[in-house]
Amino acid sequence: MQVFIMVAGVFTGSHVWRETAERLVAAGSAAHAVPLTGLDPARPATSAHVGLETHIEDVIAAIDAVDATSGQEIVLVGHDYGIHPVLGAADRRAERVARVVYLDCGMPQNGVPPLAALPDQALRAQLAERAEAGEREGVLAPPGLDEWGRWGSTAGVGEAALERLTALAAPQPLGTLFQPLRLTGAVAAVPVTGVLCARNGARIDLVQRLVDFGDPALAVLTEPQVTFFELPTGHWPMLSCPDALAEVLLRASTGEGHRLRPVGDDAPAPAHLRPFPLDVPELPRDRQGHVDLYVPDGDGPRPAVVFVHGGPVPAGARPRPREWPPLVGYARLAASEGMVGVTLDHRLHDLGDYDRAAADIAAAVERVRADARVDSDRIALWFFSGGGLLTTDWLARPPAWLRCLAASYPVLAPLPAWGMAGSRFHPARAVDQAGSLPVVLLRVGREAPEIAATVDAFVNAAEECAARLELVDVPGGHHGFETIDPPEETRPALERAMSSVVAHLTG
Repeated sequence: MQVFIMVAGVFTGSHVWRETAERLVAAGSAAHAVPLTGLDPARPATSAHVGLETHIEDVIAAIDAVDATSGQEIVLVGHDYGIHPVLGAADRRAERVARVVYLDCGMPQNGVPPLAALPDQALRAQLAERAEAGEREGVLAPPGLDEWGRWGSTAGVGEAALERLTALAAPQPLGTLFQPLRLTGAVAAVPVTGVLCARNGARIDLVQRLVDFGDPALAVLTEPQVTFFELPTGHWPMLSCPDALAEVLLRASTGEGHRLRPVGDDAPAPAHLRPFPLDVPELPRDRQGHVDLYVPDGDGPRPAVVFVHGGPVPAGARPRPREWPPLVGYARLAASEGMVGVTLDHRLHDLGDYDRAAADIAAAVERVRADARVDSDRIALWFFSGGGLLTTDWLARPPAWLRCLAASYPVLAPLPAWGMAGSRFHPARAVDQAGSLPVVLLRVGREAPEIAATVDAFVNAAEECAARLELVDVPGGHHGFETIDPPEETRPALERAMSSVVAHLTG
């Protein structure tokens, strides 16, 4: 029999697990929701300081309460912040734990405090300043009824459940966020399951894509003892779909779940390394720092199309994005039309890197404009996927030399789990400042719903302000359609979009 020991996230207590625990018990398992000291009325703080170590001890106590001779298998479930005390306890009781379940949370690392995992980037920065100043005591006030969205998508949570969550929320002791997680490495031997919540922006295919980028640090996710499940709900599945969550936890406890495909010689090429679907001339690259130029033969200067990859892309990814066959194909396609095609690398390695990536792109564009082979007054920028947020600055303040902006299957507003509610990177709010700048948008019909919603918001905003928006629809297309979908379905859209961009550059 399995014993599920469940640990909740910030501001919340054992009460959030009530319905899920009932389902697990009804299925014949045991379930125990750990009351965390200082957060749960059942376990009030007995000292002024409550830290992560306090909560690790709470979880260890729950593990030790299970009779080691009973044959019961312990499954630790950590949601949100709760994964930190779960991992700390599992590391010290690795021989007692059959599996750790990461419920819609990140992958904490040794020596890193939970503060690094807070989704709200602005709040994270403010708290980091307090920690650096030595202000490590006190509490973080819980969200109000309308503020939970800053901590994750509330999709699927009913009004009554959200009101209960708010009424029972407790201040989070800052020590639990500032104290680093300390691991010996013993927990690495414990099998793992990740449960992702799609409406919060986490999907199995996105994790697979990160693995496919080739970062060695993510290879651990492809090991046989690691499995994944996906739930079509927001960040609080124990409130929005307790039945489905209980079923997934039961299946996870037996080793079921999706396994990621490892990167290697025997694996099929990932989408970003497959050939470009159009025949383009094999034009050599001219590498200039972090920029590659594909310059057609003949006299210049010529207009240029700068292709901006999406992300986040792990820093250890190889090959680098500017060398990916689809992006190189786009650049060579532009060159076949008489334009200078440009690919570049920018440092969008994490969701907190958008400012840095924006600066990298601006510097790369100036490098391109300074090249004698380029007509500095005729530039187009073409963005992809998560790079779509980086269109914001160009929409808000389009320079005279920017003749066109294009985007393929872009993310055009921050997703709920990205913690960017107050960020400037919000194209749907900037398009009304684009003026006469032409925008060519390739929209795919089989986009993830949470991304499609950002595209819809952008299109609606563009229509309201009469922006110069041209939609190029790929009705059966997926995110990254160029190398995923049949060429006969993708070529017309690619050719039409490129023709439009070229016309704006040469007209």
